[in-house]
Amino acid sequence: MQRLIVTLLASAGLWLAGCNTVQGLGKDIQKGGQVLQDAAKK
Repeated sequence: MQRLIVTLLASAGLWLAGCNTVQGLGKDIQKGGQVLQDAAKK
């Protein structure tokens, strides 16, 4: 269980570091939403 928590925290840290800014975070979220919409249309 502890290993899972460490893995999730490390993943979240890398994800946030990749965004660099709030604007970048918004774009990442928007891209994720677009992927979901495209998948739902199929």
